[in-house]
Amino acid sequence: MAIVSVRLDQALIEKATIMGKALNRSAPKQIEHWAKIGEMMEDNPDLPYEFVKQATIARAEKEAATLESYDFG
Repeated sequence: MAIVSVRLDQALIEKATIMGKALNRSAPKQIEHWAKIGEMMEDNPDLPYEFVKQATIARAEKEAATLESYDFG
């Protein structure tokens, strides 16, 4: 992964610090999270945020091998 320095608005950094603390992330990781969600939302404008959020959680669960089979009937 490449590391690049960028200039960001101080208010964004402060908000990311607060949100990151609440969600157990560093400010840079919180900003990465927002960027990832924003990219997904722009790529899929017809999908509601909650669906994108749950799809992201499902992907993380799959990568962690914690998914369980679902019985539809």
